[in-house]
Amino acid sequence: MSGHNKWSKIKHKKATSDAQKSKHFSKLSRLITVEVKRAEGDRNSASVRKVVEQAKAINMPNENIEKAIKRAEQSDTQEMESVVYEAYGPEGVAMVIEGLTDNRNRTAAEIKSILSKHSMELAQPGSALWAFERTEEGYKTTTPTSLTNEAKEKLSVILDNLENNDDVQATYNNAE
Repeated sequence: MSGHNKWSKIKHKKATSDAQKSKHFSKLSRLITVEVKRAEGDRNSASVRKVVEQAKAINMPNENIEKAIKRAEQSDTQEMESVVYEAYGPEGVAMVIEGLTDNRNRTAAEIKSILSKHSMELAQPGSALWAFERTEEGYKTTTPTSLTNEAKEKLSVILDNLENNDDVQATYNNAE
């Protein structure tokens, strides 16, 4: 029975890593669907190719990529829209939260709930974007802020909770 414990440890680690992969795959699948719709079905557009390359970089199966593209080409699929929320974290760290959603109100409520659990709230549009510059990869900080170790830990917990939300695609902050 000595191998039993070793196998169960491996099984639990695999389950955890599979859950993380699945979450990344579903987020990229949504992103592929949105980009194909924006490109009006053109699979060779630069934005679609870029997202497909991102999916392949994390070893997303071609089958899943094709399903996302076909889903976008169907006319009866729900329209996904991009949303951007802003907030301030511990010690005044500016945060930008990007997401894709089919229901803007639900996503806003979920993000407000996550933030309120950490004694935070959404900021007014434009109030945190001043600390960032928009690039092709997302947002790049223009004014970094230094944090204490305690604040870094709090920020890490908040970012993990936000990343676990299905509608959140990326989070950016100006912490060093």
